[in-house]
Amino acid sequence: MLKRIVVIALCTLLSACSANYSLSGASIPDYAKTFSVQYFKNSAQLAPATVPQAFSDALRNYIASHSRLSLTTEGDLDFSGSISNYTIAPVTVSASAPAQSATTRLTITVDITYTDKKDPKKCFNSSFSRYADFPSSQSISAVQDQLITTINNLLVQDIFDKAFNNW
Repeated sequence: MLKRIVVIALCTLLSACSANYSLSGASIPDYAKTFSVQYFKNSAQLAPATVPQAFSDALRNYIASHSRLSLTTEGDLDFSGSISNYTIAPVTVSASAPAQSATTRLTITVDITYTDKKDPKKCFNSSFSRYADFPSSQSISAVQDQLITTINNLLVQDIFDKAFNNW
């Protein structure tokens, strides 16, 4: 009987308290209900035409699945920018053939403008860059789609953390 009273008392106490928390650890302002992600422009000469759309979609999906915010065209919180760099470069040389590269690196850089329409102090312009390596024995066309997906996942986590976790 005492155990039942304690459980009821704890449930009542906990239901009276409220907190703004998220499983992702995000600290999203209470006033923010919506977000928007504008189409990212391709300013990188070598980037395939699909990169801006893939990045924009990845950012939209990540924010929607890791926050309580609703996607709209004109959100309380807005993300815009461009793909500013897309480079493929050798990283390590081959031990068996020193004149050849053993590993190649794909690097993507995104310039972000984050706008909080209700709190201008939280707005920022930043550049985020991530890379993924692949064996030089593989052609970029064979691994490009997977590398872009991997890099986009890393980039959107960084952007989310800066916007909502103050990192």
